[in-house]
Amino acid sequence: MTRAPSESQHDPHDEQWRRDYWRSNLRLMVVLLAIWAFVSLGCGVLLADQLNAVSIAGYPLGFWFAQQGSIYTFLLLILVYAVRMDRLDRKFGVSERDEQGAAR
Repeated sequence: MTRAPSESQHDPHDEQWRRDYWRSNLRLMVVLLAIWAFVSLGCGVLLADQLNAVSIAGYPLGFWFAQQGSIYTFLLLILVYAVRMDRLDRKFGVSERDEQGAAR
């Protein structure tokens, strides 16, 4: 995959980098939302009976996913999204940070 030019070098008539950036953003969101849906709905509701056969600290695993696991997963996915979007922004030259990491 080719590296997109920096923000100051983007040709205003070339919209391909915008489409590539948006496609990458959507792909990331779909993957993270699918993980979240699987953990919250799949593990917390649909697979709860099978997961309840396993116990952690005296609590059934299906119950744990429904009560806490999906929340922890959601927080982790927010962190992953922020880190990956920072990388994507730098790759496409639209980062809100300078080389030292300070906000512009």
